[in-house]
Amino acid sequence: MSSHILAVDDEKDMTRLLQRTLEPEIDCKVSMAFSAKMAMTILDQQVFDLVICDIRMPGMDGFELLEHIRSNYPDLTMVMLTAFGNIESAVKAIKKGAYDFIPKPFEQDEIIFKIKKALERSLLLKENKRLLREKQTRAFELIGRSEPMQRVFDQISLVASSDVTVLITGESGTGKDLTARSIHALSPRKNNAFIPVNCPTIPEHILESELFGYKKGAFTNAVRDREGLFQAADRGTIFLDEIGDIGPLIQTKLLRVLQEKEVKPLGDTKVKKVDVRIIASTNRNLKQKIADNEFRQDFFYRLNVLPIELPPLRDRITDIPVLSEHLVAKHCKKMKKEPKIISKEVMDLLMKQPWPGNVRELENILVQGILYSKNDTLLLHDMPLENVSMKKSNLPGFDTSSVVSLPYKEAKEKILREFNHDYIGARLSMTNGNITRAARQCHMDRQALQQIMKRFSIDPELFR
Repeated sequence: MSSHILAVDDEKDMTRLLQRTLEPEIDCKVSMAFSAKMAMTILDQQVFDLVICDIRMPGMDGFELLEHIRSNYPDLTMVMLTAFGNIESAVKAIKKGAYDFIPKPFEQDEIIFKIKKALERSLLLKENKRLLREKQTRAFELIGRSEPMQRVFDQISLVASSDVTVLITGESGTGKDLTARSIHALSPRKNNAFIPVNCPTIPEHILESELFGYKKGAFTNAVRDREGLFQAADRGTIFLDEIGDIGPLIQTKLLRVLQEKEVKPLGDTKVKKVDVRIIASTNRNLKQKIADNEFRQDFFYRLNVLPIELPPLRDRITDIPVLSEHLVAKHCKKMKKEPKIISKEVMDLLMKQPWPGNVRELENILVQGILYSKNDTLLLHDMPLENVSMKKSNLPGFDTSSVVSLPYKEAKEKILREFNHDYIGARLSMTNGNITRAARQCHMDRQALQQIMKRFSIDPELFR
C-alpha cells in the first residue's frame, strides 16, 4: 500500500515541486495544501502518513500547525521545511515535536533519503500500535489482522475511554460478548464489575426485577430486599446482550435509566442513582423492528450513540488461519490434549466454508476435529466438513468417499454421528448451548434431543 503525504506551503510551485520529486521515487501519493488552515481542513477529511510543512507562511505558520497536529494527531510524523541557514528555526521545530527538517532549496537525493526515513518511522509507529491493540484484544480472543477487524479494534480503542453507551451489532457468533468485555477491560472502569445479562433467556416478568431489584413484599416470595444488576454494576459496566429481543415495557424502563442514570426497584417509592456504563448488543435489525412497531425509536437512539458493527466471518476470510490456529491451541490445552497442527487440506476447506454461524461455528468444527483426531495433525477425515465435500461433487446426496470402505453398520453410524454433530452443533451454536431452545428449533422434545446428544457425545458446554 502506497504512503500518503501532505505537502503544505504557501508557495504553490514548492508543493508541486515536492509532488514531482517524491511521487516517482517513493511509493507515495502527495496531496497539496497552500496554507496551514487549508491543511487542517484536509487532515480532518483524509488519513496521512506524513506531513511536510514550511515554517514561514502568512497567517498561521508552520509552528502553529505543528502544535495542532501534535494535539490532534499525535502519531502523525511531521517534517519541516526551513530557509537555508536558519538553524534556530530548525532546532525549535525539533523541540516542538517535528521528526526532522529540510533546508530550502533542497537537494533531490537528500529529501528523498529523509522522507523515506520519516515514512519508515510512521510505518513503525503504526505497526507498534497495531501490535499493542492486538495484544490487548487477544486476551479476550478477539483475533484478526484483516482490514474489517482492524477497524473494529480502532473503534474499541476509541470508545473504551469514554462512558458513552455503545451498541454492538452483528450476526450470531461474531464476538459481540468478547467485544463488550474488551471495551470494559480497556476502560477506566476495568477494576470494577462487568455484569453480562443475556436478555432473551430471562422471562420478561422476571427480567425487570433482575435488572432493577425489589423491596421486601413487592410480590409473592419477595421475603427480603434484593439489589438489582444495575446496582451490582455500579461504577462498572453492564452488558445487555441481545437487547433486540426485549419487550416494550422493559424498553421503557431502560430508557429512563439511560436518560436519568437512576433505577427504581419494584415495590420501592424512591429511585436510586447508579453510575453505570451501558453496552448493548443485538443480532436483530433494530431499524426494521422500529418500522414494525416492535422497538422504541427513542430507545434505539439512546442506545446507538457509539455503534460498532462486527463483520461476519465470510467478510474476513483471511483471518481464518490465525483464528483456527488460536482456537486449536486453546481447546487442546482445555481438553488436556497434545498440541495439534492443521493440515493444508483442512485449512483449504475451512477457507472455502460460508460459515453462517461465524466464529462460533468454526470453533465448534475445530473442537469436534480435535476430539476425532488420533494424531498430532488435524486431517480431512477428522473434520465434520462433509457439506463442503458435497458441494464439490456433481452428485446429489452424501459424499460417501470417507465411509465406502467400511462395513454397512459402521458406515451408517459414522454418517449419523457426523450429521448429528453438524446439525445439533449448529442449533446449539445459535442458542449458545441452550438445549430447550435448540430442541424447539429442531421441533423435538427436550428429552429426545438430550438422548441423541448423549448417544453421540455432544457436550452443550462447548457451545456456551
